[in-house]
Amino acid sequence: MVSIIIAESSLELVPKELWHHNAVTSYCRKMDKRPSEILLDNSWHFGAMKGMKNEIKRGRPDIVHFCLLEACTIPLYEEDELSVYVHTIDDLVIEVGRRVRLPKSYHRFAGLMEKLYSDGKVTADGQTLLSLSEMTFSELVDEINPDRVIGLSSDGKPSSYEEAAKACTDESCLVVGGFPKGEFEDSTRKRLDSILSVDQSPLEAHVVVARTLYEFEKTIFM
Repeated sequence: MVSIIIAESSLELVPKELWHHNAVTSYCRKMDKRPSEILLDNSWHFGAMKGMKNEIKRGRPDIVHFCLLEACTIPLYEEDELSVYVHTIDDLVIEVGRRVRLPKSYHRFAGLMEKLYSDGKVTADGQTLLSLSEMTFSELVDEINPDRVIGLSSDGKPSSYEEAAKACTDESCLVVGGFPKGEFEDSTRKRLDSILSVDQSPLEAHVVVARTLYEFEKTIFM
């Protein structure tokens, strides 16, 4: 089964050092939640995020939402031929269960992620839909144990979607960055067997996910 990791994803709860910032407290009053219970989102917390460490790669949980919708609504996933993982910027890992129907609405998705952070897992009818655990990217790769790990990044070797898909076997792992700007950290890069650039221009992560998985589907089903 091929795997995909949305790596270093811009998905996290509001860090403690921002809890008392006006941008955070006003949002919490509106949502009737505590700062420790909400996702960091630069749409609402831009003022609080200014100057924070690694600012350009944080506060975009919508990127994860788009990527998961692309990965979890295709035949490859529906036929249990795809395992989906989210590795976050603060070294947590979300494992997506089989045939999970994720909310199309971002507001509902954010609520689901906040529940996952609170409870550690989301279940329905005895099935674990989402689970959360502390794990580095390297530890996740060890757990998946793929035959090859292929990173997709604009600074990689020039390739195409078709060539990237053909480089995969059904035991390979694709890695796409789940952040708005920047590159993979060295700790991630050292676990990648190759890094490919599938387009001449930088593209949004969900586009790379959708097009690459479609090309891989063609090698399986067509």
